[in-house]
Parts: sequence; C-alpha cells; structure tokens
Amino acid sequence: MQEEELLIQKARAGDRNAFGKLYDTYAPRIYRFIFLKVSNRQDAEDLTHQVFVNAWESMSRFELRGFPFSSWLYRIAGNAVIDHYRTARVHQDLGTIPEEVVAEPSKLEQTLDQSLDVTTVRAALAKLEFDQQNVLIMKFIDDLSTKEIAQALSKSEGAIRVIQHRALKHLKRHLDAPRPR
Repeated sequence: MQEEELLIQKARAGDRNAFGKLYDTYAPRIYRFIFLKVSNRQDAEDLTHQVFVNAWESMSRFELRGFPFSSWLYRIAGNAVIDHYRTARVHQDLGTIPEEVVAEPSKLEQTLDQSLDVTTVRAALAKLEFDQQNVLIMKFIDDLSTKEIAQALSKSEGAIRVIQHRALKHLKRHLDAPRPR
C-alpha cells in the first residue's frame, strides 16, 4: 500500500507516469465492472476511458482517507454508468456477456455453485436491482472488501451487508426457480 500511496502523491502533483501506473493496475477491474453493467464492449471502453479522464482531472483534489484508491475509482465508474443510462435510455442486458470477461476464473460462479452455468447466473443477476448487482459484482468478481464497496457506493458497511444479503437471497430465488426446458 505504501507504493500505491507514493504513486497517488506523485499523481496528485501532476506526475503522468505515476497516474499511468495506477491506470495499469486498476483499468482491467474498472473495465470489467463497467462491462458487466453495460454489456457492450465499445460503451465499456468509452466509459472506462472517461472514468480515468475524470480521475486524472480530479486527482489534485483526491485525499487519502484510509480507503483504497480503487474505492474512489469504483465510485466514479458507478456514476459514469448511471450517467450512461440516463443519457442513452437503454436497459442493461447482462445475459449477453462473453464468458472471458467474467473469467478470472469466475469467482461468482465458484462462490454460488460450481454446477451452475454462467448463463443462468447472468440471467439471474440481471433481475436484481442496480445496487444489488453492483455489490455482488464488486464482492464476488472483483473481490473487494465490504469496506471498499461501502466507500465506492457511498453507503455504510452495514447497508452493504444488507444489500449483499438481500441480493444473494434474491439471486438464489431466481436460480432455484424452475427453468423452461
């Protein structure tokens, strides 16, 4: 973490190379998070680019407050996705996500049940509320802590635990529902 703090301090002072290293570290995770929300590679690439442009432009105002840098980036990414849907007026379709995007290997699939196929999980995930999707993606795919998720979504850790509990309950209900053959 000390190396990251040094990079952050340098980036705050305008060091493009330091910010580039932060970008290299976090861009794949931010892209995956956004892609799971917008389900379109071009939109995800554009939004990821915009997240890092916004982060660079705001870097001088960024303050270390005991939370990981990634929490701040996830907050910017979440806002970018919301803005994307406000302007595009399109509904997300998580059912069209290519497997390679969520594979790392898919922590969500491993956590829920290795016998479930990814398509079924995607379809069930798409039925959840926006915040529930965010929490599950951040927790089980990006492997963030409850504290990091709370910071990224501007919610308390207790609220994140409640959202996660309800999301898993709803997800289980959707996954246990009889499927058409």
